[in-house]
Amino acid sequence: MKSELSLACWQRILAITGILLVAGLATTKSSKLLMSWKSPNAPNRKLHRVLALGLSDKTAIRAAFEDALASRLSETGVEAIPGNTILLRPEATKLDLNYLSSQIREHNIDAVVVSRLIKVEKSVTYIPGGVYVVPYPYYNTFYGYYGAVYSTVYSPDYLREEKKVRIETNLYVASNAEGELVWTAITDTFNPNNTDKAINGLVKLIVKQMREEEVL
Repeated sequence: MKSELSLACWQRILAITGILLVAGLATTKSSKLLMSWKSPNAPNRKLHRVLALGLSDKTAIRAAFEDALASRLSETGVEAIPGNTILLRPEATKLDLNYLSSQIREHNIDAVVVSRLIKVEKSVTYIPGGVYVVPYPYYNTFYGYYGAVYSTVYSPDYLREEKKVRIETNLYVASNAEGELVWTAITDTFNPNNTDKAINGLVKLIVKQMREEEVL
C-alpha cells in the first residue's frame, strides 16, 4: 500500500510538472522583429540629441516606455531625451504640432524615435489532457498489471490564452521642417503580463536593430 501511494504521488507530480512546463513555454517568448526598413537616403552623420516618444493614451505606460527607450538609446552614445520631460501632453487635448515643433527646435533635437501600438491580438488554444504512466516492473503478474493501470494519472484539459502586441517604431531626422523618415520597424511582443519587463525587452530589441543597421 505504501509503495502504491508513493507511485501515485510521483505520477501526480509528473502530471503537474508537464502542465506547468507547457504553460511556461507559452510565456517565455518576449519580443521579436517582424520587419525593418532603412532609407537609402539615410544620412551618414552621427546623431547627437534624440527625442524618445511613445504614442499611447495611458500616461503612465507612455512615460515608462519613453524613459526606458531614452535610457537604452543613451547607451549608444547619443543624448536621449524622454518625451515626458519636455512635452506637455494632457489627456483629452488636441494635438498641437506647432508646440511640438517649437520644443524640438528649442532643445536642438536632431532626430526622433517614436513608437505606437498597431494592434493587439488574443488567441485561446485548447490543450487536451494527457495520460502519464510511470513504468512498473511487474507487468507479467496480475497484481503488477493492476497496480500499474490503477495508478495511471490523467491530466485535466485546459485553455491557454496568448496575447500578441504589435508595435511600429519610426526614426525621423530633423533634416527638414517636416522630419524625414530614415528607418522603420515592426515588432511583436508576446504575453506582456509584466509591463516593465515587456517594455525593457522591446526597447532593447529596437535599439539593437537600429545599431545593427547603423542608423544611430
